[in-house]
Amino acid sequence: MEPRWLKDVCRRVLWLGCLLYVVFVSGPASAIDIHTDPEVIVQNGTTGVLQCTFKSSEVVTKSTTVTWSFQSNQPDHQYFKAPYVIYYFSNGQGYPANTEFKERVQFIGDINKKDASIQLSPAQFSDNGTFFCDVKNPPDVTGTQARTELRVVLKESLPQSSTVIIIWAVCGALFLLVVIAVAACFAIRVLHNRHDYEGCTTLEGGSSEAPRPLKKVESSREGSRCTSPSGPLQGPVIYAQLDHSGSKNSFHKMEPVVYADIRKN
Repeated sequence: MEPRWLKDVCRRVLWLGCLLYVVFVSGPASAIDIHTDPEVIVQNGTTGVLQCTFKSSEVVTKSTTVTWSFQSNQPDHQYFKAPYVIYYFSNGQGYPANTEFKERVQFIGDINKKDASIQLSPAQFSDNGTFFCDVKNPPDVTGTQARTELRVVLKESLPQSSTVIIIWAVCGALFLLVVIAVAACFAIRVLHNRHDYEGCTTLEGGSSEAPRPLKKVESSREGSRCTSPSGPLQGPVIYAQLDHSGSKNSFHKMEPVVYADIRKN
């Protein structure tokens, strides 16, 4: 007969082995991570795309399922109180629900790429509300479904995209540069014309003042003529300095002749 303490030891070892098997072999089911856009704005009558992607540690198989639900934000809508399934995807096929979305919802994702997106065409004002995306990838089945708010608006109410804003900013900057360049050219031209005008006025001022000394000379000459005696005037006298060195080239070394007009007193 075995001792009692030996049975207790064997029992504890058995329980410990089972626990280790559960923890390290089977392991707990990992949580799936689902992502959607927080808000989507679509023009009425156009195609609206609702993105949904997921991350899973398990390999995607035919057993992976996608469920899209919708809850309206309009009190008079039939789907206002609770979300209703509008699309279901399983075994590689999609199944639209028999609702108002049946003819307008389409699966555009790729399960193998972990993309579960859908599109609504055309989008209507009655589609305003919250859309829920839920993905199950066994054994990765636990996780929180993602939600996105859809706003269907008129064309005039659509917010401008960042690309349009950048284009307008670049055009405005170019226009401003052109205006600055034209203004700079105009200012340079005005300054250049003003400089030319001042130069002309300076020359005219100098030429107008130049004849004044001539008048004084003429007046002095007239005065000298009036004060000079009426007697005979002596003609011009020529002074020349001759070279007496006796060289052969002395004739060519004559210094300049000085003329002087000497009048008798």
